[in-house]
Amino acid sequence: MKQYTINNEWVSLKEIDVILESHAQIFLGETAKKAIVDCRNYLDEKLARHDKLVYGINTGFGSLCNTAIEKEDLEQLQRNLVLSHACGTGDEVPQDIVKRMLLLKVLGLSHGHSGVQLVTVERLIYFFNHNILPVVYQQGSLGASGDLAPLAHLSLPLIGEGEVYFQGKKHASAEVLKGLHLEPITLQSKEGLALLNGTQFMSAYASYSVSSALKLWKNWNKVAGLSLEAYDGRLNPFQSNVNEIRNQQGQIEVASIFRDILEGSEVIGREKAHVQDPYSFRCIPQVHGASKDTIDYAYQIVEREVNAVTDNPTIFPEDDDVVSAGNFHGQPLAITMDFLAIALAELGSISERRVYKLISGTRGLPAFLVANPGLNSGFMIPQYTCASIVSQNKQLCMPASVDTIDSSNGQEDHVSMGANAATKLFRVVENCFRIQGIELLNAVQAFEFRRPARTSEILEDLLESFRQEVSFVEEDQYLHPLIEKSVCFVRKMN
Repeated sequence: MKQYTINNEWVSLKEIDVILESHAQIFLGETAKKAIVDCRNYLDEKLARHDKLVYGINTGFGSLCNTAIEKEDLEQLQRNLVLSHACGTGDEVPQDIVKRMLLLKVLGLSHGHSGVQLVTVERLIYFFNHNILPVVYQQGSLGASGDLAPLAHLSLPLIGEGEVYFQGKKHASAEVLKGLHLEPITLQSKEGLALLNGTQFMSAYASYSVSSALKLWKNWNKVAGLSLEAYDGRLNPFQSNVNEIRNQQGQIEVASIFRDILEGSEVIGREKAHVQDPYSFRCIPQVHGASKDTIDYAYQIVEREVNAVTDNPTIFPEDDDVVSAGNFHGQPLAITMDFLAIALAELGSISERRVYKLISGTRGLPAFLVANPGLNSGFMIPQYTCASIVSQNKQLCMPASVDTIDSSNGQEDHVSMGANAATKLFRVVENCFRIQGIELLNAVQAFEFRRPARTSEILEDLLESFRQEVSFVEEDQYLHPLIEKSVCFVRKMN
């Protein structure tokens, strides 16, 4: 079993993916433990010395920020907070995203600016390591006062409330804790707020999506390269000189990748009857390149966020300072996720156009990529499916981050709607895997009509691997299973 120590050091998105994909166990290092304990001790001492109102510690929440809470009620205050804010609804958050939320919440609390007990963080780690995954709902967060409702559901099992998935089944949290001989956590001052304030719902979706976006982009260069070969396209648009004078890094990178992918191909190197290709082939460097630049930008923003402290108030023991500010506001993520959704939707849009060209009955390919078109519809309807998904992506690209709604009696008067941006982006990502699978299915089918000519070694390897999963379509058959196999294939592509 792999182990990973969290010790207040920068954690890359790649490391997060490795932790999750390898099912690693996580542990707190000594530096992180000390930071958590020191912060908690400082807060306890400060509350013992002073009666000054400090938001969320000895006051109510939101517009109730000026309501003082008696010391004997501080524990009840935090429990009430978690219970009252667990108002999520709609579809459940996928369990792999919930596990990301647990990991990111541990990372945020480990910096020692949140005032939580060490036992609270260790219980979150226990849940992560033993795959005790709280039931969280997709709807309920405004993406500003932290992801309040989703994180409340994430936190309920700590106090023996709510539901969890454990060993493949949904259980009452209290039942699982009892079976494991674990006592519910008694939350101390500030803890409920520390658990609920933060961007971990948004960040979990964002980190998954940006990693998936990079995978989609890498895959799509190969898939589009095969489509170009199947369509008997030209190499000229990928030359270094014409791309370098545009000065756009993503474009230059894509053109270089395509030259590598197509190196040694018989098809790309032969004489062409046509002078130029349609935009969906000729402008691949420009479109794929622009999306890559966006992915790179989003990657940086999200990586910063998962290494941040995003709750409120934040505590600085070394400065003897407790600051009520706005690090929970999801605007950096909200805008970025809207931007990334557009970039991915465009990759899907140009992909569908290539599919359309491949089935058009031009460039020596049979109509709808099948023998006896007319008797056979061939690949006519997969393009419909692809077009439907592309259209849905366009609808999902309406930016969430331009909206805001007053909440908490006007105290929280500008919100990011980053949670909605996150769930929309997730749908776009999943849609893109389906679009990509359909393009690959079409491209492989189309290239068979170029035989016995061979493409490059890289693309021949792709063809061979795909043919082990999906066979050539000789005549009309039930296509849904082939599409699903193709989608599974692109998800596993390297």
